[in-house]
Amino acid sequence: MMLYAFSITFCISLIAVMILHRLAKPLGLLDVPCTRKAHEGHVPLVGGMAVFIAASIGLLFYFGPSKLLNLYIISCSLMVFIGVLDDKYDLSVRSRLIGQFLVSSILIFGLDTYIFSLGNVFYFLNFELGTFGIVLTYLAVIGAINAFNMVDGIDGLLGSLSIVSFSGVAILAYNSTSNIMLIYSTILIVSILPYLMANLSIPPFKNRKVFMGDAGSMFIGLAVVWLVVFGTQHTFVGSPSFRPVTALYLIALPLMDMVAIMFRRIKKKQSPFKPDRNHMHHICMRAGFSGKQSLCLLSVLAAAIMGLGVFLELMLVPEWVSLFIFIILFAFYNYFISHVWRIVKYIRKYSQGEIKVG
Repeated sequence: MMLYAFSITFCISLIAVMILHRLAKPLGLLDVPCTRKAHEGHVPLVGGMAVFIAASIGLLFYFGPSKLLNLYIISCSLMVFIGVLDDKYDLSVRSRLIGQFLVSSILIFGLDTYIFSLGNVFYFLNFELGTFGIVLTYLAVIGAINAFNMVDGIDGLLGSLSIVSFSGVAILAYNSTSNIMLIYSTILIVSILPYLMANLSIPPFKNRKVFMGDAGSMFIGLAVVWLVVFGTQHTFVGSPSFRPVTALYLIALPLMDMVAIMFRRIKKKQSPFKPDRNHMHHICMRAGFSGKQSLCLLSVLAAAIMGLGVFLELMLVPEWVSLFIFIILFAFYNYFISHVWRIVKYIRKYSQGEIKVG
């Protein structure tokens, strides 16, 4: 049954990418190069719709209709619809945030599920949030949606980082024998693979390149954060599969990039939502890496941080220690990003022999 679900999901995603590639032009869902977008030609923004369609059918095939799955698909459908409108009409920040707030409300109040505990992140204190947990859940959902939206800047990056996150959830779900979480995350991984092939122009998609679009990045962000919420809290689905602090490691790179860049924008007295070309992938490419090199570098970094988080979880390292390690990682990341050009200049001088050691 499990293999059938995975096979059906993969095939539907493959077919959906091919069909939607043809429909992109009539629908007006094409990404046009501009000052912030350096790709060549008009590229269809339909990858996210293909992934959503395949994942929804795969989940329904395996689990069948249920309150959890029905509300999940309804919420994701609304998120994809808002994303499609954004891809076509370039919605305002306010409109997107209102849509994300409404989607979050469906899942929070429809399933009565939210972040009510952060675990023992303060040494001996089990940090219970009470009603404030609802507010934090809104912030977490909207934050994750926008974090994954921000990293969708070079070919393959969003797909690779989302697979890293879903893989971390799957590993931890398998360790805790949570079948629902394991199947959910694996079906999402399988649904992304055909898109990733098309995005990277891998046969049979040699001349059928597609992008996720905002529809896809918002859907992925929503899917990741709700797997994390269900994975870390006591819900009707079951006991937690991992501790809340471990969730930070599963989405580390998108989260750190979003927080660091929004902090820099606020520091410069700019809108934190103002788009620019100062994300981690842009910096990698301006530092001299190619698109594929940047993809490999960032994917390996994300996988390494995720692996560290999984290791700390499996070894039952105290939660406050895991949090402290993550804060150190973020501090290093933020320092590197803030001083990246000074560091790159030093590395170039060292590689050219202008700086001698010893």
